[in-house]
Amino acid sequence: MSKSVLAILAHPDDAEILCAGTLIRLRQEHNWTVHIATMTAGDCGTAEYPPEKIAEIRRSEGASAAKLIGGEYHCLGARDMRVEYSNDLVEKTVQLMCKVRASVVLTHSPDDYHPDHEATSKIVRTATFAAPIPNYLHGRWIDPPLEHIPHLYYCDPVEGKDILGRPIVPGFWIEVTKVMDLKSQMLAAHASQRNWLIKHHGVDDYIISMKDWSAKQGKNVAFEYAEGFRQHLGHSYPQNNLLAELLGSKTL
Repeated sequence: MSKSVLAILAHPDDAEILCAGTLIRLRQEHNWTVHIATMTAGDCGTAEYPPEKIAEIRRSEGASAAKLIGGEYHCLGARDMRVEYSNDLVEKTVQLMCKVRASVVLTHSPDDYHPDHEATSKIVRTATFAAPIPNYLHGRWIDPPLEHIPHLYYCDPVEGKDILGRPIVPGFWIEVTKVMDLKSQMLAAHASQRNWLIKHHGVDDYIISMKDWSAKQGKNVAFEYAEGFRQHLGHSYPQNNLLAELLGSKTL
Protein backbone atom coordinates (compact mmCIF):
# COMPACT_ATOMS: atom_id res chain seq x y z
CA MET A 1 0.00 0.00 0.00
CA SER A 2 1.45 3.35 -1.03
CA LYS A 3 1.82 6.15 1.46
CA SER A 4 -0.48 9.14 1.35
CA VAL A 5 0.08 12.89 1.34
CA LEU A 6 -2.74 15.30 2.19
CA ALA A 7 -2.49 18.96 1.21
CA ILE A 8 -5.28 20.73 3.06
CA LEU A 9 -5.57 24.42 2.24
CA ALA A 10 -8.31 27.02 2.48
CA HIS A 11 -9.49 27.50 -1.11
CA PRO A 12 -9.43 25.74 -4.48
CA ASP A 13 -6.18 26.70 -6.28
CA ASP A 14 -4.20 27.33 -3.05
CA ALA A 15 -2.48 23.95 -3.27
CA GLU A 16 -1.75 24.41 -6.97
CA ILE A 17 -0.03 27.72 -6.21
CA LEU A 18 1.83 26.75 -3.04
CA CYS A 19 2.74 23.06 -3.05
CA ALA A 20 1.58 21.19 -6.18
CA GLY A 21 5.13 20.67 -7.41
CA THR A 22 5.99 18.75 -4.27
CA LEU A 23 2.80 16.70 -4.57
CA ILE A 24 3.66 15.85 -8.18
CA ARG A 25 7.15 14.70 -7.22
CA LEU A 26 5.84 12.48 -4.41
CA ARG A 27 3.44 10.91 -6.89
CA GLN A 28 5.90 10.50 -9.76
CA GLU A 29 9.03 9.54 -7.86
CA HIS A 30 7.61 7.51 -4.96
CA ASN A 31 4.09 6.54 -6.09
CA TRP A 32 2.47 8.22 -3.12
CA THR A 33 -1.29 8.67 -3.12
CA VAL A 34 -2.13 12.38 -3.38
CA HIS A 35 -5.12 14.07 -1.77
CA ILE A 36 -5.91 17.77 -2.11
CA ALA A 37 -8.52 19.20 0.25
CA THR A 38 -9.97 22.66 0.75
CA MET A 39 -11.88 24.09 3.67
CA THR A 40 -14.19 25.97 1.31
CA ALA A 41 -15.43 25.56 -2.24
CA GLY A 42 -14.42 29.14 -3.02
CA ASP A 43 -17.93 30.59 -2.99
CA CYS A 44 -16.68 34.21 -2.85
CA GLY A 45 -14.14 33.83 -5.65
CA THR A 46 -16.12 35.55 -8.38
CA ALA A 47 -17.71 38.79 -9.50
CA GLU A 48 -19.94 36.97 -12.00
CA TYR A 49 -21.86 34.14 -10.31
CA PRO A 50 -23.92 33.58 -7.14
CA PRO A 51 -22.21 31.57 -4.36
CA GLU A 52 -23.78 28.20 -5.15
CA LYS A 53 -22.85 28.39 -8.82
CA ILE A 54 -19.22 29.40 -8.36
CA ALA A 55 -18.82 26.80 -5.60
CA GLU A 56 -20.03 24.11 -8.01
CA ILE A 57 -17.63 25.36 -10.69
CA ARG A 58 -14.67 25.51 -8.33
CA ARG A 59 -15.25 22.06 -6.84
CA SER A 60 -15.20 20.71 -10.41
CA GLU A 61 -12.00 22.62 -11.16
CA GLY A 62 -10.38 21.27 -7.99
CA ALA A 63 -11.27 17.71 -8.97
CA SER A 64 -9.95 18.25 -12.50
CA ALA A 65 -6.65 19.64 -11.22
CA ALA A 66 -6.12 16.73 -8.83
CA LYS A 67 -7.03 14.22 -11.54
CA LEU A 68 -4.15 15.48 -13.69
CA ILE A 69 -1.75 13.77 -11.28
CA GLY A 70 -3.98 10.85 -10.32
CA GLY A 71 -5.01 12.58 -7.11
CA GLU A 72 -8.33 13.06 -5.35
CA TYR A 73 -10.02 16.31 -4.32
CA HIS A 74 -12.04 16.83 -1.14
CA CYS A 75 -13.99 19.82 0.20
CA LEU A 76 -14.89 20.22 3.88
CA GLY A 77 -17.79 22.57 3.22
CA ALA A 78 -16.94 25.79 5.06
CA ARG A 79 -17.74 29.17 3.45
CA ASP A 80 -15.27 31.75 2.16
CA MET A 81 -14.35 34.40 4.75
CA ARG A 82 -16.04 32.23 7.39
CA VAL A 83 -13.36 29.63 8.10
CA GLU A 84 -13.21 29.65 11.88
CA TYR A 85 -11.43 27.42 14.37
CA SER A 86 -14.24 25.15 15.57
CA ASN A 87 -14.80 21.67 16.91
CA ASP A 88 -16.81 20.86 13.78
CA LEU A 89 -14.03 21.69 11.31
CA VAL A 90 -11.34 20.06 13.45
CA GLU A 91 -13.42 16.88 13.60
CA LYS A 92 -14.06 16.91 9.83
CA THR A 93 -10.33 17.38 9.23
CA VAL A 94 -9.43 14.53 11.57
CA GLN A 95 -11.92 12.22 9.87
CA LEU A 96 -10.43 13.10 6.46
CA MET A 97 -6.86 12.52 7.65
CA CYS A 98 -7.86 9.09 8.94
CA LYS A 99 -9.84 8.25 5.81
CA VAL A 100 -6.84 8.91 3.54
CA ARG A 101 -4.29 7.58 6.10
CA ALA A 102 -2.09 10.66 5.73
CA SER A 103 1.61 10.21 6.46
CA VAL A 104 2.47 13.79 5.43
CA VAL A 105 0.19 16.83 5.77
CA LEU A 106 0.81 20.18 4.07
CA THR A 107 -1.08 23.33 5.04
CA HIS A 108 -0.91 27.12 5.18
CA SER A 109 1.60 29.16 7.14
CA PRO A 110 0.27 30.13 10.59
CA ASP A 111 0.92 33.74 9.51
CA ASP A 112 -0.53 34.70 6.14
CA TYR A 113 -2.40 37.48 4.35
CA HIS A 114 -5.81 35.79 4.44
CA PRO A 115 -7.81 35.04 7.62
CA ASP A 116 -9.09 31.79 6.05
CA HIS A 117 -5.48 30.67 5.54
CA GLU A 118 -4.54 31.33 9.15
CA ALA A 119 -7.66 29.61 10.52
CA THR A 120 -7.02 26.61 8.28
CA SER A 121 -3.46 26.35 9.55
CA LYS A 122 -4.61 26.22 13.16
CA ILE A 123 -7.37 23.71 12.41
CA VAL A 124 -4.95 21.41 10.58
CA ARG A 125 -2.35 21.66 13.34
CA THR A 126 -4.93 20.60 15.93
CA ALA A 127 -6.20 17.81 13.70
CA THR A 128 -2.73 16.29 13.20
CA PHE A 129 -2.32 16.12 16.98
CA ALA A 130 -5.81 14.71 17.58
CA ALA A 131 -5.91 12.17 14.75
CA PRO A 132 -4.02 9.40 16.66
CA ILE A 133 -5.96 9.87 19.95
CA PRO A 134 -8.53 7.04 20.29
CA ASN A 135 -10.74 8.91 22.74
CA TYR A 136 -10.90 12.11 20.66
CA LEU A 137 -13.82 10.75 18.60
CA HIS A 138 -14.81 7.91 20.91
CA GLY A 139 -17.80 6.19 19.34
CA ARG A 140 -17.74 8.47 16.28
CA TRP A 141 -14.74 7.20 14.32
CA ILE A 142 -15.55 6.46 10.68
CA ASP A 143 -12.05 5.09 10.06
CA PRO A 144 -9.54 4.02 12.71
CA PRO A 145 -7.34 6.71 14.30
CA LEU A 146 -3.92 7.23 12.75
CA GLU A 147 -1.08 5.19 14.19
CA HIS A 148 0.95 8.32 14.98
CA ILE A 149 1.05 12.06 14.37
CA PRO A 150 1.82 12.69 10.69
CA HIS A 151 4.65 14.89 9.46
CA LEU A 152 3.27 18.43 9.27
CA TYR A 153 4.64 21.13 6.96
CA TYR A 154 3.67 24.75 6.42
CA CYS A 155 3.77 26.16 2.89
CA ASP A 156 5.04 29.63 2.10
CA PRO A 157 2.68 32.44 2.99
CA VAL A 158 1.57 34.37 -0.06
CA GLU A 159 4.40 36.74 -1.10
CA GLY A 160 6.52 35.25 1.69
CA LYS A 161 5.51 37.77 4.36
CA ASP A 162 3.27 38.19 7.38
CA ILE A 163 0.48 40.78 7.71
CA LEU A 164 3.00 43.43 8.79
CA GLY A 165 5.17 42.84 5.73
CA ARG A 166 7.94 41.05 7.60
CA PRO A 167 9.59 38.23 5.63
CA ILE A 168 8.90 34.63 6.59
CA VAL A 169 11.85 32.55 5.44
CA PRO A 170 11.37 28.86 4.58
CA GLY A 171 13.21 26.27 6.60
CA PHE A 172 14.04 24.46 3.36
CA TRP A 173 13.27 24.44 -0.35
CA ILE A 174 12.12 21.58 -2.61
CA GLU A 175 13.08 21.86 -6.28
CA VAL A 176 10.11 21.72 -8.67
CA THR A 177 11.83 22.69 -11.94
CA LYS A 178 11.12 19.47 -13.83
CA VAL A 179 7.44 19.43 -12.85
CA MET A 180 6.69 23.12 -13.41
CA ASP A 181 4.80 22.49 -16.65
CA LEU A 182 2.46 20.03 -14.94
CA LYS A 183 2.08 22.30 -11.92
CA SER A 184 1.06 25.08 -14.33
CA GLN A 185 -1.49 22.78 -15.97
CA MET A 186 -2.99 22.05 -12.56
CA LEU A 187 -3.33 25.75 -11.82
CA ALA A 188 -4.78 26.40 -15.27
CA ALA A 189 -7.59 23.96 -14.42
CA HIS A 190 -8.89 26.73 -12.11
CA ALA A 191 -9.98 28.81 -15.10
CA SER A 192 -12.76 30.61 -13.21
CA GLN A 193 -10.20 32.47 -11.15
CA ARG A 194 -8.62 34.52 -13.93
CA ASN A 195 -11.33 37.20 -14.11
CA TRP A 196 -11.72 37.27 -10.34
CA LEU A 197 -8.02 37.78 -9.71
CA ILE A 198 -7.87 40.55 -12.28
CA LYS A 199 -10.76 42.36 -10.55
CA HIS A 200 -9.89 41.80 -6.88
CA HIS A 201 -6.11 41.20 -6.78
CA GLY A 202 -4.97 43.06 -9.89
CA VAL A 203 -3.27 39.89 -11.14
CA ASP A 204 -3.75 39.40 -14.86
CA ASP A 205 -1.98 36.09 -15.27
CA TYR A 206 -2.04 33.96 -12.15
CA ILE A 207 0.09 31.26 -13.77
CA ILE A 208 2.87 33.73 -14.54
CA SER A 209 2.60 35.08 -10.99
CA MET A 210 2.93 31.56 -9.59
CA LYS A 211 5.97 30.83 -11.75
CA ASP A 212 7.59 34.16 -10.85
CA TRP A 213 7.24 33.35 -7.15
CA SER A 214 8.60 29.82 -7.63
CA ALA A 215 11.55 31.29 -9.54
CA LYS A 216 12.19 33.82 -6.78
CA GLN A 217 12.20 31.08 -4.18
CA GLY A 218 14.42 28.89 -6.32
CA LYS A 219 16.94 31.70 -6.75
CA ASN A 220 17.60 31.61 -3.00
CA VAL A 221 19.12 28.15 -3.28
CA ALA A 222 20.26 27.92 -6.94
CA PHE A 223 17.17 26.10 -8.25
CA GLU A 224 15.28 27.33 -11.29
CA TYR A 225 11.96 26.77 -9.50
CA ALA A 226 11.31 25.82 -5.88
CA GLU A 227 8.65 25.61 -3.20
CA GLY A 228 9.44 26.65 0.35
CA PHE A 229 8.32 24.90 3.53
CA ARG A 230 8.72 24.97 7.28
CA GLN A 231 8.32 21.79 9.32
CA HIS A 232 6.31 21.67 12.54
CA LEU A 233 8.83 20.38 15.08
CA GLY A 234 6.99 20.85 18.35
CA HIS A 235 6.94 18.22 21.08
CA SER A 236 5.60 14.80 19.98
CA TYR A 237 5.72 15.58 16.25
CA PRO A 238 8.09 13.63 13.95
CA GLN A 239 11.54 15.21 14.02
CA ASN A 240 13.02 13.84 10.79
CA ASN A 241 12.44 15.84 7.61
CA LEU A 242 10.69 13.21 5.52
CA LEU A 243 10.09 15.50 2.54
CA ALA A 244 13.79 16.28 2.33
CA GLU A 245 14.70 12.62 2.68
CA LEU A 246 12.40 11.67 -0.18
CA LEU A 247 12.86 14.61 -2.56
CA GLY A 248 16.11 16.30 -1.57
CA SER A 249 16.20 19.92 -0.42
CA LYS A 250 18.37 22.93 0.19
CA THR A 251 18.56 25.34 3.08
CA LEU A 252 20.22 28.76 3.30
